[in-house]
Amino acid sequence: MHPVITASVPLLEPPGWALAQRELFALLDQAWRRFARDFTGPDGRLRYDGELTTRDGVDDFYETFFNWPQLYLLGGADDLLAQSEHHWEGVTRQLTELGMLHDGYERGYDWFHQGESLLLLYFLCMAAPARWRDRALRFAELYVDPAHGNYDPGHRIIRRPHNGSDPAREGLFDGDSYPWLPREARTYGFPLEWLPPDGSIMGEQMRRRMGVGDTAVNLAASGLVLNALLLSGEPRYRDWLAEYVGAWRERAAANGGILPDNVAPDGTVGGLLEGRWYGGHYGWSWPHGWYSVGHAAVVGALSAALATGDDTFADLVRPVLDEIIAQGKVMAFTDADSSLESKWSVQLREDVHRPTLHVPYRHDDRGWFDYNPMLMGVPVALWHHTAATGDRDRIDRLRAAGGHDWRTVRSFRSKEEAGHEEPWFAYLAGDDPGYPERILAAAQAQVRHRLARMERYRDLAVPEADIHLWQQSNPVVTEALVQLTWGGPQVVYNGGLQQARVRYYDARARRPGLPPSVAALVSDIAPEATVLELVNLDPLAARSVIVQAGAFAEHHIRTAGYSVCDDPSWIGGLYDYGHGEPAVTSASIDVDGPWLRVELPRSTRIRLTLELALRARPASYATPFDEPVSGSGA
Repeated sequence: MHPVITASVPLLEPPGWALAQRELFALLDQAWRRFARDFTGPDGRLRYDGELTTRDGVDDFYETFFNWPQLYLLGGADDLLAQSEHHWEGVTRQLTELGMLHDGYERGYDWFHQGESLLLLYFLCMAAPARWRDRALRFAELYVDPAHGNYDPGHRIIRRPHNGSDPAREGLFDGDSYPWLPREARTYGFPLEWLPPDGSIMGEQMRRRMGVGDTAVNLAASGLVLNALLLSGEPRYRDWLAEYVGAWRERAAANGGILPDNVAPDGTVGGLLEGRWYGGHYGWSWPHGWYSVGHAAVVGALSAALATGDDTFADLVRPVLDEIIAQGKVMAFTDADSSLESKWSVQLREDVHRPTLHVPYRHDDRGWFDYNPMLMGVPVALWHHTAATGDRDRIDRLRAAGGHDWRTVRSFRSKEEAGHEEPWFAYLAGDDPGYPERILAAAQAQVRHRLARMERYRDLAVPEADIHLWQQSNPVVTEALVQLTWGGPQVVYNGGLQQARVRYYDARARRPGLPPSVAALVSDIAPEATVLELVNLDPLAARSVIVQAGAFAEHHIRTAGYSVCDDPSWIGGLYDYGHGEPAVTSASIDVDGPWLRVELPRSTRIRLTLELALRARPASYATPFDEPVSGSGA
């Protein structure tokens, strides 16, 4: 039986953020239906008649729909979950026909891309755990069970950088050389930079030195195993996370706190790279450095921490994060040697000319290089999980060192459908009360931009080189809704699982997400005072919302303070021309659990202040409907 409170503060002037939030939900509902009509076939697959002649491709197909079930979980249309499942099944059939999958799973590819492709699966598991459990556990077993050939428990390594369901899928490429396009070579350079970049020789050296053994981006496989733990509760998945992530933590500690990027088949760091802790596939030297290593590291660290309850796994990330910050330089982006110009030129816009802190993303025999602004998704994800003072102070220091205004909200959409962590943090710090309406407006702009892009390209016969078109046309945007309603950062794109201070269920429809006409705003995520407001905009119908503490009911609500208006005199008398000001007081209730039910009569609002015990419960995909819900008021 969950405690129940009833909203009593009248909604007279709907706040702008609430109206904008519901308008965004409505626009998104139209947009995804349009995309499905114009870009997919009857069985859910993408309209594509070509082949896939390289190992690239699986992620680009699944990524297109990654946040569709996430939108359903936020409160999207009732039929969006079935539509998301339809596209997963259709794309899976399509990729199987193209020879990219075996038994429904990637035959063999790096985890920078596997992590991207699996976000759709993770959100489907979160939305419908019973239906997706067996399939997700089977996929996790590819790594947990050594019999599948991916994991070496003796050396605690994943055996090769390209891994998956086909043990015969060895090496990094088919043919004699890695399919590295000239423009990519100009942007990122070459691997094994101390060797001559001759095609055939380089291909042989890459196979021998980089095509076997473990690499840091394999840490993203932790998300797949954590997903299995959330679905099953089986201790073997927790134990694997502790063992595998723990091995990488030990290697980082032995390297002065800096996470190395490669482990030879015999378990030695640098064993195939003449002792170098850098130089592995998708590692520190090539191609992306911190952009790939940092994402994988935080996925591994937070997966192991959530699974075991041991937050010292965050030390896999903290020392290396502090090291690259210590190596930082203040400069204008236009003066930096960034290999990610296309990302930052849009995100910074006119601030590309403003001196601000840049940190190195890559390291090779020359030392640190490839300076960029800090990738804020990693320190924010770390702080959101731990709520530790030191992790908050790090972000404050980064803000103080920045030369640009963190309150600036720009309308852009990165590949990760993220990038607005800085203004969100400023809002949570109390510096920018107008942020909710501005980020919702920016989200609207992106949806409308994507609709225009769809109109232009819907009849294009997509060539293999342009299969990113679907991702770039996907009109579903969720970052603003995740931040404002769940009080969490957007999911770590290269294989993370969702973080949230709170989530919601429609108590009457018995499904996840906000009910129709209900808007939510989280304005503070401190454990001692996680503050949110719920608004029922419907002037005629009541709604019933269940508030859950945490993305996976892992937090415990000790008490809930809430706003009260029990004096109806504000309505005025029969012949009054206006109304009075509602007198708002407060009350509190002991909750002692992960769920709280809030009844919202028509045109009401309520402000909740939740005292949380963070990660006080085993994380799982349990829902409030797994046990009876109280129907009494409070």
